[in-house]
Amino acid sequence: MIYLVEDDENIRELVVYTLRQSGLEAAGFAKPSEFWAAMNAQLPRLVLLDIMLPEEDGLTILRKLRAGAQTRKLPVMMLTAKASEYDKVLGLDLGADDYIPKPFGMMELIARVKALLRRTETGGEEQEYTIGSLYVCPEKHIVRVAGEDVTLTLKEFELLCMLLKSGDRVLTRDRLLNEIWGYSFDGENRTVDVHIRTLRQKLGEAGECIETVRGIGYKLRRG
Repeated sequence: MIYLVEDDENIRELVVYTLRQSGLEAAGFAKPSEFWAAMNAQLPRLVLLDIMLPEEDGLTILRKLRAGAQTRKLPVMMLTAKASEYDKVLGLDLGADDYIPKPFGMMELIARVKALLRRTETGGEEQEYTIGSLYVCPEKHIVRVAGEDVTLTLKEFELLCMLLKSGDRVLTRDRLLNEIWGYSFDGENRTVDVHIRTLRQKLGEAGECIETVRGIGYKLRRG
């Protein structure tokens, strides 16, 4: 089941209809109070969350989800008219796993929803990585810098694991988008860059090991 919290009736009905036509169970809610009532009855596989809502805004809802023991790792995708980089970074910092600004195409939305579900419902691998002060255990979803735990969103964690598994190879933005988000790079999309920026910030001193290869993508510096 996928829950959508969206007060615009036209958008809500279209998204729910499209999800169902794509073989995904979905339910839409106009008010946060209706959403919370449904959450008490059944936890969804994923939440699509608008920011501008009555009763309480989407960022407040996101904070509550990330603070709850049962919903801490629940995949959340933000759907909002706020498209500035500041709003994107704020949502990602609060724990959103993906972010798609309005207006958005239904084909892209479905692709990103399926990619997010595919990634969250796939098990981790039995391997550990240590680079300088950075320690990562994908199987246990552990990230530490200088012995201190670091909390990452799902997408940030997946980006870090892809970089770790790539060795010294450069990962292009197109490949990162295809494997993590499920769609191709169009030359203007800043999704990967925004996630890399927040990942570096959260890793602190260890974030310096993520190198930008101008015009191509990213790689990890291991030495």
